[in-house]
Amino acid sequence: MKLSRKSEYACLALIDLSEHYNQGLAKIEEISKRKGIPKKYLEQILLILKDAGYLKSRRGSEGGYMLAKSPNKICIAEIIRLIDGALAPVGSVSRYFYEKTPIEKSKKLISVFRGIRDYIAKKMETTTFQDLI
Repeated sequence: MKLSRKSEYACLALIDLSEHYNQGLAKIEEISKRKGIPKKYLEQILLILKDAGYLKSRRGSEGGYMLAKSPNKICIAEIIRLIDGALAPVGSVSRYFYEKTPIEKSKKLISVFRGIRDYIAKKMETTTFQDLI
């Protein structure tokens, strides 16, 4: 499994917003500066997270973004799946994004990759953004 830059930045943005949870709205410029995320890229990511219900926002000079729910209610797996799709290393062992692959011809290979998927999924599903701050 390899994370895209977009999912890495999404996780960094959520860590920032978790660190400032219940402190009001955070401006894009502030998040960008604190976490070193390019502003234009961050805007796109925040819109995806907002549309998926993870963020609230307000426009205007007093506007910004904040978490829509507590950081202990958002796990890493949700965000990675939202941005990158499957957590599984190959499509044929994915629970949510199954697709046929050549390794299905080997039960032992499938078993190995399913074990990898299970380990990654369990770790990410049990790690919240609260755990990361």
